[in-house]
Amino acid sequence: MKTVTIHTEKIQNLFEDLNTNIGGTVTFDLDEHILEVENDFAKGIITAVSFSDNISYVQFDMIFSEDLCLNISNEESEPLYLAYCSKGSLSHSFDLSTDSKKINAFQTAIVNTKQNQNNILFFQKDIRTKCTLIIIGNEITEVNHGYSLNSQVRKTFVEGNTAANFFYLSSYNLKIDRKIDQLSVITETGIAKNIMKEGILRIILAMEIQQYSDDQKALSHDTNCLTLKELEEIKELSQAIEANPEEAFSIKSLCKQAGLSPNKLQEGFKLIHNRTVNDHITHMRVLKAEILIRTSDLNISEIVYCIGFTSRSYFSKIFKQKFNCSPKDYKYNLNPLAITA
Repeated sequence: MKTVTIHTEKIQNLFEDLNTNIGGTVTFDLDEHILEVENDFAKGIITAVSFSDNISYVQFDMIFSEDLCLNISNEESEPLYLAYCSKGSLSHSFDLSTDSKKINAFQTAIVNTKQNQNNILFFQKDIRTKCTLIIIGNEITEVNHGYSLNSQVRKTFVEGNTAANFFYLSSYNLKIDRKIDQLSVITETGIAKNIMKEGILRIILAMEIQQYSDDQKALSHDTNCLTLKELEEIKELSQAIEANPEEAFSIKSLCKQAGLSPNKLQEGFKLIHNRTVNDHITHMRVLKAEILIRTSDLNISEIVYCIGFTSRSYFSKIFKQKFNCSPKDYKYNLNPLAITA
């Protein structure tokens, strides 16, 4: 097992330690650091961004050729860590002499330690692991720091905790996974990219707080009876629908593909999207239609049929519900000369 020790949660120094121990090439874009690695020990990308309120995140999307022990040593501060696993799994312990706790895909581990104590993350070799580590520092310089996002998040998870170490493992949450995915698809650069990422991160923190509250009331554990394997299958089905919503999906075919009952399938889609399967298919078809209206030369009738609808009137009805105007008016507002249907 290879051990890498990080002596601070500060992003710049953290990346220097990672680069020294793992290798790779570091690039910068304003407050974003990117480490791309492809060598005998590791392959993948590590991204980190710093924001206001002493909040930052580090995202690992890596495959290691041997087990990795990542030891984050809190020598001068007491940061709060929220580690969400999107793919694979990892484990956490406070020191090498204690048992580790496993963090499965779609779970969050929330961890806080006192100064001069460690947080250790274990990555398994030969398994792609995607993990987002949100860091809430405790060094706040703003005058009204009591009202900052940082202090409010710390108050939610840390206040009243007198133990040396705090560890909480959430129930499964795929909505957080979908929101984290949005961090990786932003195409803007510079300050625009940073602002958009900070907005998404604030939503993720709000979702984590709600998840914690629900778990404390035992609501999530009572209502979600899906296994990790079932959640992974439902995520793959969801991604397939979003990639090709025009395909002739049906409840029966999706259940057969995933090996799930109709009730499990519906429960999973409601858990992720707050919609039934058919409602989500319709939703994605309307979104694709809007893109085609903006970017293609197809007329409205052609778009209706190429995205899987058979009724133009039904399509117009649901399009208007979402965009507050008919498809024809929408196209006209984009380009008055484009109306051909």
